[in-house]
Amino acid sequence: MIEYNVTGAFLVGLMGAAHCFGMCGGLVGAFSAQIPHPKIGNQLAHQLKYLLSYNLGRILSYTLAGGLVGASSAGLGRLFELDIYLIVLRMIAGLMMIATGLYIAKIWVGIVQIERVGQWLWQYLKPLAQRLVPIKNPSQAVMAGFIWGWLPCGLVYSTLTWSVASGSASQGALIMLAFGLGTLPALLSAGVAAKRLAAWVQKKTVRLLSGLLLIAFGGQTLYIALAQLN
Repeated sequence: MIEYNVTGAFLVGLMGAAHCFGMCGGLVGAFSAQIPHPKIGNQLAHQLKYLLSYNLGRILSYTLAGGLVGASSAGLGRLFELDIYLIVLRMIAGLMMIATGLYIAKIWVGIVQIERVGQWLWQYLKPLAQRLVPIKNPSQAVMAGFIWGWLPCGLVYSTLTWSVASGSASQGALIMLAFGLGTLPALLSAGVAAKRLAAWVQKKTVRLLSGLLLIAFGGQTLYIALAQLN
């Protein structure tokens, strides 16, 4: 099942570009505008170095979160020695995968409501992020990206449920790493003002097919979990 989760997580990141633009596009655009101009050398290469540093920090935060929730799930499973524990988590992950597919296909957008869950944490992290602006060097960009990675996001939280259901720190981290890599094209393009990717993922056929594929992944996950109950 991990193969499905990793593939699905990458697809969520890639096809969730519209949501990424809405949530983080403005932040990346503002960040790009504050990148110091190089005294010598290519301006685009200089900008990309900072944007890659920023996104490296963001993806590291996702990977860390996936590893932490996966490790917590594994620890609880060993502590209580309940097979039903992971089965229920996999059922929840399957349902969240289906909900994410419905969101990407623009059939139902209720999943974004879970972003409220992270608001309490973000109110403490936001001041830390603001102190790092303006960004003066790539190392500072990595730190800023790591903090911004905890911005409340329904797609992130949905994918984290798959990391929880994996019951493994390494697999949980891998799932979130795949999600982060999937978001990279969208947020890099936001930073360099290239909108072709946004136009492509907004195509009705592309969104529908991607959403249906995720729904199929979710259905497979549910099927496996229900089969394990017998």
